[in-house]
Amino acid sequence: MNRIAQTITKIIDFFYRPFSNWMSEQLFRYAACGGGNLVLDWVLYFFIYNFVIGHDLVYFHLSPFNFQFCLTPHIATLCIVFPITLLTGFWLQKYVTFSQSELNSWRQLGRYILIVALNLAINYFGLKLCVETLGWYPTPSKMAITLITVAISYIGQKYFTFRVSK
Repeated sequence: MNRIAQTITKIIDFFYRPFSNWMSEQLFRYAACGGGNLVLDWVLYFFIYNFVIGHDLVYFHLSPFNFQFCLTPHIATLCIVFPITLLTGFWLQKYVTFSQSELNSWRQLGRYILIVALNLAINYFGLKLCVETLGWYPTPSKMAITLITVAISYIGQKYFTFRVSK
């Protein structure tokens, strides 16, 4: 795994030079890893939604409890894709962007999940506020909220999740 991380880091660093005057190497790596993970999220979502779930409702029946529920196809797909991209995002940030951190990996993962949960909450309540209360269009609202969550995520990952001990 370390070899894969080193290869990814070398590829990202190769493209860093034009950006070196206005962004730190760590921020560039963060953006590249986050962007790559976002593309993975979109591709997985597309394929799972269209070819695995197949636009159909997904029914669950828990026999011991006689409990049934149903998920819409887009939410069922999210439930499949989210844990995958959560783990790939964590791995990329841990081994490519913030590789100097010596904190315990499980502690880092727990903190990473907290930051992701915070960002989900900001997205949810931000969209509720912007779209339902203020009447803004959903796509520009989501774009604005994403700018906020990316900044919060970077600061949280740098100073909380993967902080370097002094």
